[in-house]
Amino acid sequence: MNLLFVCSENRLRSPTGEEVFSRYEEINAIGAGTNEDAETVVSGDLIEWADIVFVMEQSHKNKVAKKFKDLLKGKKLVCLDIPDNYERMDPALVRLLQNKVAKHIRLL
Repeated sequence: MNLLFVCSENRLRSPTGEEVFSRYEEINAIGAGTNEDAETVVSGDLIEWADIVFVMEQSHKNKVAKKFKDLLKGKKLVCLDIPDNYERMDPALVRLLQNKVAKHIRLL
């Protein structure tokens, strides 16, 4: 299963999602950002690759839904409601991601 994690800059939250979920067998994870200066900018190729797109905030969901409307048909676009209050790999952020993502996929 391919999971795409999206935040603004792809520096803290989405890279944490990528690192945490890449450790699971059967899961490929990539992080991206909505801003043009993000480490990895979310693209049509990434949307096509993903089975599920997890965004951190409603503003990210709005941007992704508007920009990639056609590519999102038949895909889940999930807002995790995780504010930009965490450092990369913060243990509280890792637990929050695991708990929220587990509601949408089966983790082995």
